[in-house]
Amino acid sequence: MRGIELARGYFEEYGRPMLEEQFSDILPYLACGLFGSGSECFGFDDEISRDHDFEPGFMLLLPDETVVDRRREFQLERAYAKLPKEYGDAKRAMLQPVGGARHGVLRTAEVFERTVGDAGGTLSLSRWLTIPTHALAEAVNGELFFDNYGEVSRIRESLACFPEEVRLKRLAGHLLLMAQAGQYNYPRCLSHGETGAAQLAAGEFVKNTISAVFLLNNRYEPYYKWSFRALRTLPVLAPLADALETIISTGNDEESAFEKNFLIGAIAEEVIAVLQEQGITKADCGDLEKHAYSVNDHIPDAEVRNLHVLAAV
Repeated sequence: MRGIELARGYFEEYGRPMLEEQFSDILPYLACGLFGSGSECFGFDDEISRDHDFEPGFMLLLPDETVVDRRREFQLERAYAKLPKEYGDAKRAMLQPVGGARHGVLRTAEVFERTVGDAGGTLSLSRWLTIPTHALAEAVNGELFFDNYGEVSRIRESLACFPEEVRLKRLAGHLLLMAQAGQYNYPRCLSHGETGAAQLAAGEFVKNTISAVFLLNNRYEPYYKWSFRALRTLPVLAPLADALETIISTGNDEESAFEKNFLIGAIAEEVIAVLQEQGITKADCGDLEKHAYSVNDHIPDAEVRNLHVLAAV
């Protein structure tokens, strides 16, 4: 059973009855679900994931103390701690009886303050341009089982995707780094006999291509260890995952280098085709650098457009 299914089943069997029987007065102000850090919140958990932080549990989210006071919060914490310690084939951790930072009774403001740096999920332009994408992914992943008060849903909806000017700024920066690392520096490093530097360039190309593909899908890129798994689920350019994996995991002998250069060129062509389909570039060539600056020129907000092209990466 996946973590999100475990959490939902545990809530429906034990959590919901507890809330309805003991906390009907505050139930209209509560939200419940599972999202945040952890592979289970992305649906990427497997048997190996069970070696840490895997337990039956869920998040009970409360608004501020003017709506649900500290006394009822404490009572809710105690009730949560008394829920069964086992469900299915999983056991609750005993070190943090009220759930710790991932499960249990949590204030909505504290969750989003910790995740994105703002209690209400209201981000400034500078914050949108600099916040790590995995933090945003953790704010909107997973599932809400219910949200009677609506506060959590409102915040998650406001964070659902980048503002367009921010998406384009980040995309322009990653396209430029793709060009520098893959189309220029990888073959140049090889010509100098610097195979280590060439491999670093290949890695930079892959990393920035993955980021660009997520942006072309208007999705948040998760923490790097899940980037390939998540990439393969995207509606646009998901098939690039195999080629990118080849580039980053093979050597730099003559035959491998020839294949890598071919793949870099083919990937660039596919990315450029999507840029053109989305109408965010006017460049008409195979040079990703020119497309990077064209994407940047496409940003309608002058303040964002006039920032350095790499300001968001």
